[in-house]
Amino acid sequence: MNENFIRLNNRLIIAFAYCFLLLSGCTKYFAPISLHPENPHYFLFRGKPTVLIGSTEHYGAVMNLGFDYVKYLDALALSGLNVTRTFTGIYLEPQGAFGISNNTLAPGKERLICPWARSNQPGYPGGGNKFNLSEWDEAYFTRLKDFISEAGKRNIIVELDLFSNFYDTMQWKLSPLYCTNNINNIGNILDQKEILSLRHPEILKIGDDMVRKIITELNSFDNLYYEICNEPYFGDLMALKAWEKHMTGVVVEAEKGLPNKHLISNNIGNGSLKIQDPVADVSIFNFHYCKPPLAVEMNFALNKAIGDNETGFDGIDNISYRTEAWDFLVAGGALFNNLDYSFTTDNEDGSYIVAPGQPGGGGTSLRGQLFTLATIFREIDFVNMKPSNSIIEENFDGPATLRVLAKEGSQYLLYLNNIKSSRADGFLTEYSKKFAISLPQGDYKAEWINPLTGFRDSFLIAGHHGGTLILKTPSFREDIALKIIGNK
Repeated sequence: MNENFIRLNNRLIIAFAYCFLLLSGCTKYFAPISLHPENPHYFLFRGKPTVLIGSTEHYGAVMNLGFDYVKYLDALALSGLNVTRTFTGIYLEPQGAFGISNNTLAPGKERLICPWARSNQPGYPGGGNKFNLSEWDEAYFTRLKDFISEAGKRNIIVELDLFSNFYDTMQWKLSPLYCTNNINNIGNILDQKEILSLRHPEILKIGDDMVRKIITELNSFDNLYYEICNEPYFGDLMALKAWEKHMTGVVVEAEKGLPNKHLISNNIGNGSLKIQDPVADVSIFNFHYCKPPLAVEMNFALNKAIGDNETGFDGIDNISYRTEAWDFLVAGGALFNNLDYSFTTDNEDGSYIVAPGQPGGGGTSLRGQLFTLATIFREIDFVNMKPSNSIIEENFDGPATLRVLAKEGSQYLLYLNNIKSSRADGFLTEYSKKFAISLPQGDYKAEWINPLTGFRDSFLIAGHHGGTLILKTPSFREDIALKIIGNK
C-alpha cells in the first residue's frame, strides 16, 4: 500500500481521536482508576471499562524543568493514547547514558526538580545547590500535581514510579540521596545495590517520608496509580523484595485515613515470570520487554491486571513494538506502554526522528498504529472476553502465531503475528494464511484489520452450521487481525 496513503490515513484517525477527546472532557467526580468489578483483569476508569495503551517519554516529564509536559500530553491525546509513566526524581541519569538522545531523565544544568528543596550550599554535580532532605520543595509538588491534572483533562492515566533501581554508581552519584549531594550527612553508601533495602534506616526513613508526602498531596486525583519501583530485580533479590513489600505497606497505610484509594503496581521482571508470592495489596503486575506475552498466560489465574509497561532493545522499527502490543493485549493483558524515544527535551511533541543506535523506537507513525489497537478495544466488549486459543482447531505451518480473545458465540478478536517470517525474508513476501477455528451456529459480521495502516475489509459469515470454520487471510506481510461479531 502507498506509504503516503498510510501516513494520511493515520493523520486523519489521530486528528479525529484528539477532537473526540477534547469534546468529551470529564468534569464529573469519579473514584480513582480501579480494577473492573466484573473482570479484574481490566480497569474501570470514569465509569468505563478500560485498557491502557501508551507511548511514553523516558519518564522525566516532571523532574526535568527543561521538558514542556503540556506539549507532550497534547501529543499523547492527539494519538488517542491514555497512559503515561513518570519518575519522582530520586533516580536520574547522566547525559549520554545508554546512547539516548536528549534523554528526559538526564536534566540539563540546574534543571532537576525533585521532592526536596535546595539548600544554600553549592555543590550539586548537576548544577546548583545541594539538597536539604529535611525540607520539601513545594514547587516540585505544584509541578507534579499540574502534570497529573493536565493529563486528567486529556483522559490520560499517570503511572507514578516512586522509586527506581540504581544500576550503577553513575546514577547513584547523581541522586539527591547520595551523601555529597545533600547537606544532611545521609547516603554515605558506596554500593548502589544497598540503597533499596531495609539495611540503612536513615535512607529508609527518607523514602518512607517521601512516599507519605506524595500520597497525601495526590490523593484527590482519579487518573493515577502508583508503581513502587522500576525494575527492582537487579542486585540482592531477597533484600529488594523485602524492601518493596515494606514500601507497598507504606502506601497502603498512608491512604488508610484518606478519601481515595489508588491502585498499586509491582514491576515483576523483564520478559516473563510466574509470580509465586503476590503481595495482597498489589493490583497491577507489570513486566518489561514481554514478548511473547507468556507473563499474561502464566499469571492470568491471579485475577489481577497484567501489564507490559516498558519496551525497547529490539531495534527502532515500528513492527517490533506494534506486534508486542497486539500480542500482549489479545493474550489478555490490561496495559501496554511503549517507551517512545521520539519524545525528547527538544521535541516534546514527539517529532524527533529516532535513529539507529537508540535503545528503542517510537514516533508519530507508531503512535498511529497503537491508536488502531486502542480503537479496536473501544469497539469490543473486552470485559466479557477472555483468552480463547482453544477455539483454534488447525493452525498454519511456520513460525507465525495466532491468538484469540473471545466471548464465545458473541465476539472474537484474533491476531496473527508473522514477524518471524517477515524478518527472515526481509519483509519482501506477502503471505496468505489458512487456519480453522470453531464457532457456534449462527451468522457473523467480520472484518480483517491491517494493524499497520488501520485499513479494514468487512465480510459476512452467513449460515454457519456450527463447528469448524476455515478462514483464509488476505495477503499481508507482518501481521493481521480479525474481528468477528455474532448477529443476535
